[in-house]
Amino acid sequence: MQYVKLGHSGLEVSPVCIGCMGFGNPALGHPRWSLDEEASRSLIRHALEAGINFFDTANLYSNGNSEEIVGRAFGDFVSRDSVVIATKLCAPMHNGPNAFGLSRKTIMTEVDHSLRRLGTDYIDLYQIHRRDQTTPWEETLEALHDLVKAGKVRYLGASSMMAWEFAKALHLQKTNGWTRFISMQDNYNLLAREEEREMIPLCADEGVQTVVYSPLARGRLARPWGTITKRSETEPAGAGQNEATAGADRQIIDAVNAIATERGVSPAQISLAWLHRQPVVAAPIVGALKSKHIDDAIAALSITLTDDEARRLEAPYTPRRDGQGASDPAALARILEVVTGFKKDVPDLIERK
Repeated sequence: MQYVKLGHSGLEVSPVCIGCMGFGNPALGHPRWSLDEEASRSLIRHALEAGINFFDTANLYSNGNSEEIVGRAFGDFVSRDSVVIATKLCAPMHNGPNAFGLSRKTIMTEVDHSLRRLGTDYIDLYQIHRRDQTTPWEETLEALHDLVKAGKVRYLGASSMMAWEFAKALHLQKTNGWTRFISMQDNYNLLAREEEREMIPLCADEGVQTVVYSPLARGRLARPWGTITKRSETEPAGAGQNEATAGADRQIIDAVNAIATERGVSPAQISLAWLHRQPVVAAPIVGALKSKHIDDAIAALSITLTDDEARRLEAPYTPRRDGQGASDPAALARILEVVTGFKKDVPDLIERK
C-alpha cells in the first residue's frame, strides 16, 4: 500500500478509505441494511490486513453503534497510532433543543460522546457532516479550532456544501488563525460530476483534497444497468434513477461495463480507477459490505485508464442538479427526516432559517 498526504497536511492515509456507515445494528437507526458486529469486524480486519489505515464513520450511523463497533475492533486488532479515524457530526442524536447542528454546545457535547464510543482520547479527522445554516460560521469554526487545541482532534474536515460557503469558511479560518479544513467529503463519481464546476477547482486552489463518498453511485457503477439490490430496495429515493438523466446514465454505466469486460476486471475497479485520475481526490470512501468490495478498491489502484477510455466514460455525462441539495435548508431537513426519524424537528429547522 502506497500512502498519500491528505491535503496540505502531514497526515498519511491509504488511498482507499473504508466507509463504516454499513457497520452497526440496523434496529438502532439508519441504515436499515447495515451489518452486525461480527460481520463488520471481519471486514475491518480484512481491510487492516490489506494495509488500509483510513476509516470513516459518523455519530449518526446506527445511532452511534458504528463508532462503537469500529472502536472495539481497533482495540482488539491494531495499535491506535497506526490507524486514521475519521468521524462526523451535525445530525441530531436526540429530540429537543440543542440536538441538531454545529453550535458550540453541540460540538463540545458530541465530540465527547464520539470519543467515548470510539474508545479513544483523540479523533484524527473530525468532519462537519453538513453545513449548519442556523449557526454562525464563526461560532462553529472557533469551536472546532478549540477541539484541536485541546488535543481531542488532530485535523478538521468538511462535507457537502456550496463552494462559496466553503470558501467563506476557509477565509474565516485563515483570517482568525483558526485550524483550517484539510479535506472536503463530497459526492463525486461518474454519474455525479457537478462538483467539477466550482468545489473541485476551489479545493485544488486551496490545497484541500476530497474524500469522495458514494464513489460507485450507491453501487450503480459496479453492476449492469437496472440491477436490483437490497440497498436500492430499502433506499429507493437515493439509489433510484434520475429520469432526466437516465439516458446519459445508462450510456455511462454501459461504458463502464464494456471497458471492464475488455480489461477482464470488475466494473467497480474501472469506476474507482477513474476517480484516481483526479488529482484532488485523496481517497474514495468504499462502503464495504463484502470483502470483495475491499479487494476491488485495492485492485483499482493498479489500473491506469487511457485517455481514450476516460473519454468514453465521460462523454455521455449530462449536467444535473443532484449532489448540491444537501446545503439547502429544506433539503437538509428532508434528509434528516428520512435518516433520523426526528420528524417533529424538521419544520422548526426550516423556520429558524
